[in-house]
Amino acid sequence: MIGYFKHFVTSRGEIKFIKLLVDWSGYLGAVCMVSLVMVTIFDVVMRYVFKDGSIGLQELEWHLFSAVFLLAAAHTLKCDQHVRLDLVYQSSRFTEQRRNQINIFGTLCFLIPFCIVIIIYSAPFALESFIHLETSPDPGGLSNRWIVKSIIPCAFVLILLQSVNDLIRRLKDKD
Repeated sequence: MIGYFKHFVTSRGEIKFIKLLVDWSGYLGAVCMVSLVMVTIFDVVMRYVFKDGSIGLQELEWHLFSAVFLLAAAHTLKCDQHVRLDLVYQSSRFTEQRRNQINIFGTLCFLIPFCIVIIIYSAPFALESFIHLETSPDPGGLSNRWIVKSIIPCAFVLILLQSVNDLIRRLKDKD
């Protein structure tokens, strides 16, 4: 039975499905970033050259901005490029093993509980928006606001999964 599970786990102890899912969320975040740049350029040209602005375009910029950061957060964590306390990581007083222990502590005590809280509180928020088919209160705004609201719990599920993956890898490295 153990041999069966080795197909789902990388040599570093990470779960392949989570790794793939997080990679795809990073790619989707990159696509949203390119889309955001194009929409912003179009909005600026329309507003300043043709004197014709659009509330819908401005809202789309905000939605894409949200999607970029929320979807790319788990991928950033996976690539170990997230914000951290440089005082600990640049200090020569801490060994690699001590940094690993600090990461395990931070993941268990801060990152995982924070993700769980955000998921618990944001899922009903997104569901309520979907049930009522919430739209923008502004005239000319976007419909289907539930889409951007549903990115919040989805993104934190991805961050949670990636943090579990990192935790598994760090615990394996600890041995």
